[in-house]
Amino acid sequence: MSKAAVEHPAAPAQVQRLKPQEFEAIRRLAYDKFGLDLRQGKEELVAARLGKRMREGAFGSFDEYYQHVVGDHSGEALIGMIDALATNHTSFLREVAHFEFLKQTVLPGLRDRPRIEFWSAACSTGEEPYTLAFTLCDQWGADAFRRVRILATDISTKALAAAKSGVYPAERFSAVPPAWLRQFLLRGEGRWKGSYRIKPEVRSQVEFARLNLVEPFSQHSLFPVIFCRNVMIYFDKRTQEGVVNRLAACLEPGGYLFIGHAESLTGVRHDLTYVRPAIYRKPGHGTGGGVRWPT
Repeated sequence: MSKAAVEHPAAPAQVQRLKPQEFEAIRRLAYDKFGLDLRQGKEELVAARLGKRMREGAFGSFDEYYQHVVGDHSGEALIGMIDALATNHTSFLREVAHFEFLKQTVLPGLRDRPRIEFWSAACSTGEEPYTLAFTLCDQWGADAFRRVRILATDISTKALAAAKSGVYPAERFSAVPPAWLRQFLLRGEGRWKGSYRIKPEVRSQVEFARLNLVEPFSQHSLFPVIFCRNVMIYFDKRTQEGVVNRLAACLEPGGYLFIGHAESLTGVRHDLTYVRPAIYRKPGHGTGGGVRWPT
């Protein structure tokens, strides 16, 4: 380390220790604003993930950073905190059994619809909605580009920006059939070597938007299929119940809700019918007609 680095460290050079009362304030804010259940034992995780924000803003303590977040009426500081704390790890064809069920059980009943719309409610960096698009195009061919649209929402603006770009390292596609690589992806060259980009016609099927599932949201459409996977695992039962019932209200009768295989609705009050692990269905029968896309 140079003498200059010793005499003039970055401000702050080291993140201050996260005090119990600071952790509690951040924990409560994260829970109240976006349902994240940061339990005791997560102090080091919180300190590490907020460390970059602390350094960027030259905050001398976590309390100072917290006061900045709650005092920022634009909401940008809160979004930045959410982006830092949210986990966005995913991959293409994650939990492949869901897509097999979709192909074998759900899609045959939707084939005659002139317009089919799906919702990826916690889309993270986009792997899930693009996998949906791949699956639909693989089943229905070029006709899917005309008939299918996918709403993809997430609370993280950072994740949504990555999703919209549609560029991913090659290792994210390890589970994807080779035919899909040729059909739906563009191989990167030069500085993009080792990456793929989703083809424009596939990207055009997906509409990305920011949405906080913990807050009330407008029911613009009724969907035959909603994916909301691997996000409720971070919520407590009370928050899960609110999210599940809001999602159920956006399902058409007979529609399906897919959750993560690591998640369970045991102890959560809802009116959905259990189909198989991580798949639930809304009672009733679908109309078979189109639905209105949000404007």
